[in-house]
Amino acid sequence: MANNYTQLYVQYIFAVNGREHLVPKAHKESVQKYMTGVVQKRKHKMLEIHCMPDHTHMFVGLHPSQNISDLAEETKTAATKFIKKQDWMPFDFSWQRGYGAFSYSRSQIPVVGAYVKNQEQHHQKRTFREEYLDFLNKFEVEYDERYVFDFYDDLYI
Repeated sequence: MANNYTQLYVQYIFAVNGREHLVPKAHKESVQKYMTGVVQKRKHKMLEIHCMPDHTHMFVGLHPSQNISDLAEETKTAATKFIKKQDWMPFDFSWQRGYGAFSYSRSQIPVVGAYVKNQEQHHQKRTFREEYLDFLNKFEVEYDERYVFDFYDDLYI
């Protein structure tokens, strides 16, 4: 009997609604651990994750039992519920609609993992807008700027 063999690596990027800085730095590890649990519960492997105050990068080894969009939406929904249960902020939390998902080969795992891990250093030089539009252009994704994340061109300092 034949088996299924896959090798699927995807970097997800999604933003906080209104691009507000709502993922508290003091609690980002808790959010990252929770999101990792959500991903792993669905048979995927979290290779690297980094929550910035206003957006998140997840680098995932995908199990073929779930499609890319379902994993993004389920992770965002679960993380939203988790964050809302905490007493971290006096206002509502949610992610913006949509996400970016970019695929990589096995040989790119160390480079992409390091990129995700070092988000704070990257954003000392580049805004989230610059970063995200670079991804879309690098991967030759056709897009309409009206339907890309709401951006605020501030640098993380």
